Amino acid sequence: MEQHLNDQAAIDGSSAGLDARMTELVAIGASVAGHCQPCLTYHVSKAKEIGIADDLIRAAISVGHMVEKGSMSAMREFAKSAVGASIQNAPACCAGAQSKDGKNCCG
Repeated sequence: MEQHLNDQAAIDGSSAGLDARMTELVAIGASVAGHCQPCLTYHVSKAKEIGIADDLIRAAISVGHMVEKGSMSAMREFAKSAVGASIQNAPACCAGAQSKDGKNCCG
Protein backbone atom coordinates (compact mmCIF):
# COMPACT_ATOMS: atom_id res chain seq x y z
CA MET A 1 0.00 0.00 0.00
CA GLU A 2 2.84 2.41 0.77
CA GLN A 3 4.18 2.13 -2.78
CA HIS A 4 0.67 2.84 -4.05
CA LEU A 5 0.46 5.97 -1.90
CA ASN A 6 3.71 7.23 -3.42
CA ASP A 7 2.19 7.16 -6.89
CA GLN A 8 0.58 10.60 -7.27
CA ALA A 9 -1.58 9.53 -10.20
CA ALA A 10 -3.03 6.74 -8.08
CA ILE A 11 -3.64 9.08 -5.15
CA ASP A 12 -5.48 11.78 -7.03
CA GLY A 13 -7.20 9.45 -9.50
CA SER A 14 -6.02 11.48 -12.47
CA SER A 15 -5.00 8.38 -14.39
CA ALA A 16 -8.57 7.08 -14.16
CA GLY A 17 -10.29 10.42 -14.74
CA LEU A 18 -11.57 10.67 -11.16
CA ASP A 19 -11.58 13.93 -9.25
CA ALA A 20 -10.07 14.12 -5.75
CA ARG A 21 -13.47 13.84 -4.03
CA MET A 22 -14.47 10.69 -5.90
CA THR A 23 -11.01 9.19 -5.40
CA GLU A 24 -11.24 9.64 -1.63
CA LEU A 25 -14.75 8.17 -1.46
CA VAL A 26 -13.64 5.14 -3.47
CA ALA A 27 -10.55 4.80 -1.27
CA ILE A 28 -12.73 4.92 1.87
CA GLY A 29 -14.93 2.09 0.62
CA ALA A 30 -11.91 0.07 -0.47
CA SER A 31 -10.23 0.62 2.89
CA VAL A 32 -13.27 -0.77 4.70
CA ALA A 33 -13.61 -3.75 2.34
CA GLY A 34 -9.87 -4.42 2.64
CA HIS A 35 -9.88 -4.17 6.45
CA CYS A 36 -7.13 -1.54 6.35
CA GLN A 37 -7.53 0.64 9.42
CA PRO A 38 -4.56 2.93 8.67
CA CYS A 39 -5.90 3.41 5.14
CA LEU A 40 -9.38 4.28 6.40
CA THR A 41 -7.96 6.76 8.92
CA TYR A 42 -5.89 8.43 6.21
CA HIS A 43 -8.64 8.61 3.61
CA VAL A 44 -11.36 9.83 6.00
CA SER A 45 -8.98 12.56 7.17
CA LYS A 46 -8.14 13.48 3.57
CA ALA A 47 -11.85 13.49 2.64
CA LYS A 48 -12.66 15.87 5.48
CA GLU A 49 -9.68 18.03 4.55
CA ILE A 50 -11.04 18.55 1.04
CA GLY A 51 -14.56 19.24 2.30
CA ILE A 52 -16.43 16.00 1.75
CA ALA A 53 -19.54 15.90 3.94
CA ASP A 54 -19.84 13.33 6.70
CA ASP A 55 -22.96 11.79 5.13
CA LEU A 56 -21.02 11.02 1.94
CA ILE A 57 -18.17 9.54 3.98
CA ARG A 58 -20.67 7.35 5.85
CA ALA A 59 -22.19 6.29 2.50
CA ALA A 60 -18.75 5.26 1.21
CA ILE A 61 -18.16 3.28 4.41
CA SER A 62 -21.53 1.58 3.93
CA VAL A 63 -20.64 0.58 0.36
CA GLY A 64 -17.34 -0.82 1.65
CA HIS A 65 -19.26 -2.93 4.17
CA MET A 66 -21.55 -4.24 1.41
CA VAL A 67 -18.55 -5.31 -0.67
CA GLU A 68 -16.92 -6.81 2.42
CA LYS A 69 -20.09 -8.77 3.21
CA GLY A 70 -20.33 -10.09 -0.35
CA SER A 71 -16.69 -11.06 -0.36
CA MET A 72 -17.01 -12.93 2.92
CA SER A 73 -20.12 -14.72 1.69
CA ALA A 74 -18.42 -15.71 -1.56
CA MET A 75 -15.37 -17.01 0.33
CA ARG A 76 -17.56 -18.97 2.73
CA GLU A 77 -19.22 -20.70 -0.22
CA PHE A 78 -15.90 -21.22 -2.02
CA ALA A 79 -14.41 -22.79 1.11
CA LYS A 80 -17.36 -25.17 1.32
CA SER A 81 -16.85 -26.20 -2.29
CA ALA A 82 -13.13 -26.76 -1.66
CA VAL A 83 -14.02 -29.58 0.72
CA GLY A 84 -16.89 -30.94 -1.37
CA ALA A 85 -19.81 -29.48 0.58
CA SER A 86 -22.85 -28.39 -1.37
CA ILE A 87 -23.02 -24.73 -2.30
CA GLN A 88 -26.08 -22.62 -1.58
CA ASN A 89 -26.75 -19.30 -3.24
CA ALA A 90 -25.87 -16.52 -0.82
CA PRO A 91 -27.54 -13.12 -1.03
CA ALA A 92 -25.65 -10.60 -3.14
CA CYS A 93 -23.94 -7.66 -1.50
CA CYS A 94 -25.25 -5.21 -4.06
CA ALA A 95 -28.96 -5.92 -3.76
CA GLY A 96 -28.91 -8.58 -6.45
CA ALA A 97 -27.12 -6.57 -9.13
CA GLN A 98 -25.69 -8.81 -11.81
CA SER A 99 -22.78 -8.41 -14.17
CA LYS A 100 -22.92 -9.08 -17.91
CA ASP A 101 -21.98 -12.72 -17.30
CA GLY A 102 -24.98 -13.13 -14.96
CA LYS A 103 -22.98 -13.32 -11.73
CA ASN A 104 -23.74 -11.22 -8.70
CA CYS A 105 -21.47 -8.22 -8.18
CA CYS A 106 -19.55 -9.77 -5.30
CA GLY A 107 -19.49 -13.40 -6.12
